[in-house]
Amino acid sequence: MKPESSAEGISREVAASLVLLAAAILALIFANSPLQGFYARLLATHVQLGVAPFALSKEVLHWINDGLMVIFFLVVGLEIKREAIRGALSNPKAAMLPIAGALGGMVAPAVIYASINWDNAEALRGWAIPAATDIAFAVGVMALLGKRVPPTLKVFLLALAIMDDLGAILIIAFFYTSELSMAALSLAAVGVAILILFNRMGVMRVWPYLIIGAFVWVCVLKSGVHATIAGVVTALTIPLSSPKKGVDGPLTALEHALSPWVSFLIMPIFAFANAGLSLGGLSTNDMLSQIPIGIALGLFLGKALGIYAAVRVVLATGLGEMPHGASQTQLFGTAVLGGIGFTMSLFIGLLAFPDPDTSAEVRLGVMVGSLLSAVVGYIVLVKSRGAPTAESGKHQ
Repeated sequence: MKPESSAEGISREVAASLVLLAAAILALIFANSPLQGFYARLLATHVQLGVAPFALSKEVLHWINDGLMVIFFLVVGLEIKREAIRGALSNPKAAMLPIAGALGGMVAPAVIYASINWDNAEALRGWAIPAATDIAFAVGVMALLGKRVPPTLKVFLLALAIMDDLGAILIIAFFYTSELSMAALSLAAVGVAILILFNRMGVMRVWPYLIIGAFVWVCVLKSGVHATIAGVVTALTIPLSSPKKGVDGPLTALEHALSPWVSFLIMPIFAFANAGLSLGGLSTNDMLSQIPIGIALGLFLGKALGIYAAVRVVLATGLGEMPHGASQTQLFGTAVLGGIGFTMSLFIGLLAFPDPDTSAEVRLGVMVGSLLSAVVGYIVLVKSRGAPTAESGKHQ
């Protein structure tokens, strides 16, 4: 397989973020125009897959969020495994910086959100909404800067976003799970055991993993645990290396095959289905209520301060290494970009607040916080170009 050049990678990230943005804007247009009724009916349309009694019937919106997004999480799982074994997270000292940044970037936003919503037990369910970073938008915004930022900073942001996604997956699994069906979970466990057995036996074809992974998805869907977890679990069992020396396992090929579909189809569809905020139904009280304020401040302030503070602690203790050629100002600008939480924040928001009225407040908070983080992060990085290399050399 021909490796993707850095220029191709940058162009793709920019293009993917632009398509995602266009889908979000289109959703806003539909939700605030005479097409609003059609938009709502489309997402509420029931679609049945399979034949009774082995049929699943859900609304289009649920098929998108519980079905298509499994493929998104499958790719996230593939990225996590690849980065942990061969990439930026494989070197313990190099990995400390993005790991610490991801942890700080999850804790600080949650604290800010919780402090604003402390007196509202129902609103506190959304504490994890501002704790997530959107890989496509964050890396896409940085890619727009081209050579103004060093490549090591882009690797840092990508690794941070991947660790952030792992944290979000764990949060979904442990904190946004409904009543459990032990029978369905037991069947899912059998499927996972088969996937692990495939891995141990050196099965190098991808289809056996995907077929059993689909079985695990159905079981998890029925279990009460969010179905997207099945995508990550399946990904982690797919081999990265082949027993044949110098030959890759199916993981790399599958990631390359699925990534364009996720970037240019699945994520835009998700954005179109979930970013439709009707501005006409929002009052001033809604816009200034605790939930959107907590989310916006959590993303914009919490992410920047949490990521940057955690990274500075790791650098000060010598446990991590400063990205080569980057300045402290550039590092802070990157931390601000971490506050772009669009896709994952909306996803967690849907789990925390399925009620349509509250979900509108979630969309508002996510959009405001993400937009502020994108604009301010971009400005900081533009202004920091040409920073003297000596500034970064002190921490290398």
